Amino acid sequence: MTASRGRHDIAETTASRAVILITGISAAGKSTVAQALAKRLPRSAHVRGDTFRRMVVNGGAEMTPDRTDEAVRQLHLRYRIAASSADLYFEAGFTPIVQDVVLGEDLERFTRMIRSRPLHVVVLAPSVEAVERRERERDKTGYGDWTVAALDHVLRHDTPRIGHWLDTSDQSVDQTVDEILKTLERSSG
Repeated sequence: MTASRGRHDIAETTASRAVILITGISAAGKSTVAQALAKRLPRSAHVRGDTFRRMVVNGGAEMTPDRTDEAVRQLHLRYRIAASSADLYFEAGFTPIVQDVVLGEDLERFTRMIRSRPLHVVVLAPSVEAVERRERERDKTGYGDWTVAALDHVLRHDTPRIGHWLDTSDQSVDQTVDEILKTLERSSG
């Protein structure tokens, strides 16, 4: 048996018929990890929450540290669409991996929006220094009015400690996916 086949076997037994929510601050590695995890699973869908934000052509309200009422309404709309998409994929026999920035009290709210079970929450929580390095190294910018330290503070101080919190500061994408699969296997068994 090859190493990759062994990893696939673990993935099949671990996340089969589950919804997986991957969250963390911008540049924590959510998109990359969610895509790599989806590729390891035999029947999966990667639900990118930010896609729904980008669908708004005119009238979009960005989330800022000031949190306007309209920005919060649009954020919650995005979450409802992502949760509904996850449920539809799950009902069709897929393992949906939902990936978005879901912080503070919104994390519990989001988990209630997803009807399908089991639901596994994975919080990527690399250090501020690791996120700042990743942000410098990537093509897109995830921080406008926010600083990495400010968003990290919301994650660590205002977000309920539900799910599996992983410090991925020194991990490769494959190491993070391996850890997620092992964590899910332990929680399923």
